[in-house]
Amino acid sequence: MKKLLFLAFLIISCSSGGNDPEIIVPDPDPDPDPEPTTETFKKIVTDNYDSNSFKFGATLNYHQLNSNVEELFLEEFNYTTPENSFKQSIVHPEPGVWNWDRVDAFIDFANSKNIEIRAHGPIGPQSSTWAKEDSRTVEELTQIYEEFMIELCKKINNESNIKWMDVVNETIGSNGDWTDRKDGTNLWENPWTQIGENSDGIPLYIIRAFEIANQYAPNVSLVFNQHAGMQPQMWDKVKETILYLKNKGLRIDGLGWQGHLRDNIVLALNQEKLNYLGSIIDWAHQNDLDFHVTEIDYRLVGSSPTSTNYNRQAHGYANIIKTLISKRNNGVVTFNTWGVYDKNQISDHEFKYIYDSNLNPKKAVDELKKALKDKSTSPNYLD
Repeated sequence: MKKLLFLAFLIISCSSGGNDPEIIVPDPDPDPDPEPTTETFKKIVTDNYDSNSFKFGATLNYHQLNSNVEELFLEEFNYTTPENSFKQSIVHPEPGVWNWDRVDAFIDFANSKNIEIRAHGPIGPQSSTWAKEDSRTVEELTQIYEEFMIELCKKINNESNIKWMDVVNETIGSNGDWTDRKDGTNLWENPWTQIGENSDGIPLYIIRAFEIANQYAPNVSLVFNQHAGMQPQMWDKVKETILYLKNKGLRIDGLGWQGHLRDNIVLALNQEKLNYLGSIIDWAHQNDLDFHVTEIDYRLVGSSPTSTNYNRQAHGYANIIKTLISKRNNGVVTFNTWGVYDKNQISDHEFKYIYDSNLNPKKAVDELKKALKDKSTSPNYLD
């Protein structure tokens, strides 16, 4: 196992917007000597799966375009979810202010490199500060999100490489309650619930978001995206809401899950939890919905991961892809890692991505590629 502490180095992000350099500090204890894997993810997937029903990709952020991170991405992947660039907080940060620079950059990237894109999280808790101000009236909030959704849908609808949009994002908490507002503007909150609910108890902003997407983005696959873990009360509410919207005649094409895994909260290494995930995928396919792992990472606990930690992480990632592989013949499934590499400062990063800070593959890369190549459906339960 390598124990050398390397000097900090710079990865310069040469994005079109002229951003400051991003400072990267290599891991002092990277994943111990994973076996080299010669085939890329995109070659393995292309050679072994139907490209219309099985996707494998990774998230990029705007500052990684035109950098060595982009080079790694292009070598390995052909599908991405721009990290936050399509969200209301970025595109429409203040009244009367629109900033399409990041959206345009990703559209140019997708068109020039033939990359498929998911437009992630337009309407949800990650809203602009001015939308979260407690003085906002129902009328103001309605105008804010309606004008944003309409303009975004019009922007992306005719872009052939933008395949999906997560229309609403993180709408239901793990306890089954709607994610809601909080006092002030500095907390994770969902201000749109203040607009109210209809007589059936469904937040009006969710209904209206899908109405707008149905009208203005007919060419884009529309996804109801959800976060948290395998809490039945939450997923029951998700299912009820989707069926309610579909029964109202609204088009919903897919169900998404943000799989933020944690090594101290067992999910991807537990048979019961993985079986429950499988049942959610089955439910989606039975109701004519695609199933998307829209973002996934696996956080390690502590500042000095061991080979055991990296082994658990690798099998955690692989178990999720194995679950998708087992369901691929029943409907569309997609997998997207939330990030590419451990890019934060050593003091606070969580070693949660599949490449280390030097852009070297961790064991997770090898286990994912083995699972994809072998079409493996047998998880490793290590908990």
